Amino acid sequence: MKYNFLGTTGIKVSELCLGTMTFGGKGYWTAIGQLTQQAVDEIMKQAIDAGINFIDTANVYSEGLAEELTGKSIKNLGLKRDDLVIATKVRGKTGEGVNEIGLSRKHIMQQIDESLKRLNIDYIDLYQIHGYDALTPIEETIRTFDDLVRSGKVRYIGASNVSAWQLMKALSFSQYNNLAKFVSLQAYYTIAGRDLERELIPLLNDQKIGLMVWSPLAGGFLSGKYSRNKNPEGARRLSFDFPPINKEKAFDIIDVMEPIAKSKNVSVAQIALAWLLHQPAVTSVIIGAKNIEQLTQNLNAVNVQFTEDELKNLDEVSKLTKEYPAWMLERQGHDRK
Repeated sequence: MKYNFLGTTGIKVSELCLGTMTFGGKGYWTAIGQLTQQAVDEIMKQAIDAGINFIDTANVYSEGLAEELTGKSIKNLGLKRDDLVIATKVRGKTGEGVNEIGLSRKHIMQQIDESLKRLNIDYIDLYQIHGYDALTPIEETIRTFDDLVRSGKVRYIGASNVSAWQLMKALSFSQYNNLAKFVSLQAYYTIAGRDLERELIPLLNDQKIGLMVWSPLAGGFLSGKYSRNKNPEGARRLSFDFPPINKEKAFDIIDVMEPIAKSKNVSVAQIALAWLLHQPAVTSVIIGAKNIEQLTQNLNAVNVQFTEDELKNLDEVSKLTKEYPAWMLERQGHDRK
């Protein structure tokens, strides 16, 4: 396991991060996973034993149950709190009240205490907005997050599921007001969905923001279960077809991945994860698991290496079609590199 600095901070996080969306299985989240405490403990132990020190959850996963199971697992396994980098998120609806949603000061202040209580810890290493809130000024959100950092309840702050202009607006407000800045972005990125490369990755590189990748297997589409000739029964995408992808293009990508996987005696899923680990902008790839076998396979992706030709072939079949202004920037910028 390798460890990377999280953005410009001084802390290192494992290149694989354990996601907890499969923990609990309550309400809307039953389609993702329904792991009990015993299963959670087994998965947490294997992940930690493999070198993972980074755990990502959210206050809305299984209506708070995922955070609770994570906290109990840390205690059950006797893990040292300060050895872990624990991340959680805030924004989603947490009740029926009109203010139990969003990124207002009121909701954030309520939810930070709820998350700390469920996780049974004194501080959160990385507190992230779970998306954009169009009804709350970003200035209010940033000032509230800054107060949480100053209070000691939060060490660093991050963003998730935002556009480039929204992220840059937040970073600029923080910079010019000497407030805590987002140090990371948690975003969807996969070899079957490289949209992040249009605007956000150039921004992350420019501002030196860390990148945490969610759904690296495109909602299971790159798990190896799918191909042009098979559509497995009981697969998650049959009932929860998310994230959206261009399936025909994804099949083209799988056609290239399969022989590479076969030549290395690994799975298509491991090739998909390893490709992300070879992308310079990526800090950590979030992996989830419904069982030990799945987790073992995902963990082994750190050992997969590619030749230059293999990386070139994977890039060619999955690369984005140039959109404006990218093609004009490329045309005009050749003389100013």
